[in-house]
Amino acid sequence: MELSVINSTGQDTGRKVTLSEEVFGIEPNTHAMYLDVKQYLANQRQGTHKSKERNEVSGTTKKLKKQKGTGGARAGSMKSPVFIGGGRVFGPRPKDYSFKLNKKLKELARLSALSTLARNNKVALIEALNIDAPKTSAFVQVVNNLKINSRKTLIVTAQNNQNIYLSSRNLKGYKVAEAKDLNTYDILNADTLLLTEESLKTLEQLYSTK
Repeated sequence: MELSVINSTGQDTGRKVTLSEEVFGIEPNTHAMYLDVKQYLANQRQGTHKSKERNEVSGTTKKLKKQKGTGGARAGSMKSPVFIGGGRVFGPRPKDYSFKLNKKLKELARLSALSTLARNNKVALIEALNIDAPKTSAFVQVVNNLKINSRKTLIVTAQNNQNIYLSSRNLKGYKVAEAKDLNTYDILNADTLLLTEESLKTLEQLYSTK
């Protein structure tokens, strides 16, 4: 698959780059992508949910009524779950939802996600993306030049670029990530994957078989 290289003004440079089949042309493995996305979302959960049980609520332990002869059920404490203000039965407790996946499976999931976007023509290639100072208006100008109309855009840089990150973080629908830090969730969540030429080289170096 070939992509036309555009510059920051939105003009076609006349050059074309062929995407690596090892990175952007594999048969997507949907189950690997499912597991990787599931792990990503599970790892985001704090797991701090907690409700008070019978031994944790405050209240009298005095026996409310005599054991027999009332015609009703036995009651020994106001902390009983059957009373208002009593403890909760089998309530939520703190839990760690994270789980591990093999590195090879996670790599397969990322390659599958990249190949899925490439198949759907959702990958764009820019010559370079440089902003002299962290300024949102400058970033908006570049985006308008590129005529990116998608709802969610993932911008991939070869290395950490604070100016681009700070310029885009206040804008809804844009996310900046380094090539080495890409994850399956962010890739699949994007409507457009905007790569710089340097980040494309980094991706191919990371995932191409040696």
